[in-house]
Amino acid sequence: MANKQKLPADTNKRAKSIVDIATGGGEDKSITADGKNAAAVALGRLGGKKGGKARAESLTAKKRSEIAKKAAAARWKK
Repeated sequence: MANKQKLPADTNKRAKSIVDIATGGGEDKSITADGKNAAAVALGRLGGKKGGKARAESLTAKKRSEIAKKAAAARWKK
């Protein structure tokens, strides 16, 4: 028996799903498994990979020390 695909309740979305199934399309490669846009995820990773290092370089030693003390206090507060 073929796998039955659940169709959306909205008539417009249902019609698009039926057309996608009939034409062999339907699976969008730009969306990841968790529903996120693949291009946005890649772009976010680029900024995230350099963010912490760039922030640390721009802070003064005194400000970094204050941030570290605040973080340690939050950890030990538990």
